Amino acid sequence: MKTFIGPQLRRLRRDAKETQAQMARKLGISTSYVNLLEKNERSVSVPVLLKLIEIYGVDWRDIAQDDNTAQLADLKAALQDPLFVSEQPDIIQLRSALSHSPDLASSFLRLHRAYQAVTDQLMAVAEAGGTEVGRPNPSPETAVHTFFRERRNYFPELETKAAEFWEGQTIAPDDIYTALKARLLEKFKIKVVIISVEDMSGALRDYSEFQRIVRLSEALDHPNRVFQLVHVCCLIEQQVTLDKILSSSGVIDNRRKTRCRVELANYFAAAVLMPYDNFLHEAISKKYDFARLSAQFGVSFEQACHRATTLQKSGAQGVPFFFFRIDKAGNVTKRFNATDFHLAEYGGACPRLDVHASFRTPEQILTQFVQMPDSSRFFVFSRTVARPVTSRHEQDLSLAIAMGCSIEHIGAIGYAEGFEMTLERTTPIGINCRICPRKNCDQRAYSATILTDPLDARKRGATSYDS
Repeated sequence: MKTFIGPQLRRLRRDAKETQAQMARKLGISTSYVNLLEKNERSVSVPVLLKLIEIYGVDWRDIAQDDNTAQLADLKAALQDPLFVSEQPDIIQLRSALSHSPDLASSFLRLHRAYQAVTDQLMAVAEAGGTEVGRPNPSPETAVHTFFRERRNYFPELETKAAEFWEGQTIAPDDIYTALKARLLEKFKIKVVIISVEDMSGALRDYSEFQRIVRLSEALDHPNRVFQLVHVCCLIEQQVTLDKILSSSGVIDNRRKTRCRVELANYFAAAVLMPYDNFLHEAISKKYDFARLSAQFGVSFEQACHRATTLQKSGAQGVPFFFFRIDKAGNVTKRFNATDFHLAEYGGACPRLDVHASFRTPEQILTQFVQMPDSSRFFVFSRTVARPVTSRHEQDLSLAIAMGCSIEHIGAIGYAEGFEMTLERTTPIGINCRICPRKNCDQRAYSATILTDPLDARKRGATSYDS
């Protein structure tokens, strides 16, 4: 298999502040060969790849691994915007852009995200009758999603630290909570105490560095108490690692950086409680039965699902999943993505997804085959998950999560067994109504800017937005 490393090699050379001739001398090859490699007109040989690793001290995965899948999906989604409806580059042009001009493609995506942020802010201000518009900054949640997606939702630094967490000890899931309390007390003189709901003022966890106390709300169940303690351990023990990762994130704003830090600590906690190789083996053998996996590893159903999206280590990959969580109003409250399925950055999920129906069948798995406007098809399964309840007067606080993968992977998913995928069983969906090209959709929430045909007042379509 030929390996092309043009953009990565050019970036490596520029980071080293070298000319092509200087790099060629170090590698023992001709300047013209370096030039051809950077243009992707020659594939890299194994000896040259080994030389690069030896001389520049880089990980071969940073040079040779193809990470264009997510960017290709993002480019395709961005170009669905009405701005570009008249001229749509084909897939060959998009792949060529990513291959030969990856930095330009990244800049284009950043610009388009800024444009979307400004558009949404203008719409919000107009609806509220205001006059001022803030800077075109993404929300903290969007910043987290973008950063994690750029890293393919996989952080080898955190996986390594998580694998070293117990220092060779084997701790049974039932004993982890006790072991974590002992670790915090013996290593850091930090006590863990369970506090009544009334005294927590609505919080679920509160770590006081000054008082050396971690307070956990009694509303948390056992798996979530364990998860919160590992999260705190990460913040204390892995501060240098977190700082290093964040320094490469491109996130500067403190609020967004803090959100990234929280999600990285959550990633670490999941990696400790569900070690990569063991969890991958069990997930494959159990055909991604997340109820069984959550019971085996002593975690919640949602934590097990989230962990499955991070199994992206080169050479030991799990099924690439997308994951998102919604509330009863349809707002997306969490999203992670290791596929080319494009999740909406603004607004809710497509109403034609069965995840919205999960609230009618609590804790039951709902399955669905869906098709995007570009004809790509996915298998999606969803169910509700419980949230901590702090008062008998509170309404049901359930959320719903959806997991999905490309149909090419359905043979590995137990939830897909017994279902035959046919055109009749496949539900057409979109990213969101603003850019969905599907006419006469009976679930359309508002006019699509991508559809410019005038309405016919004499005819009523599936909704009042179409005729």
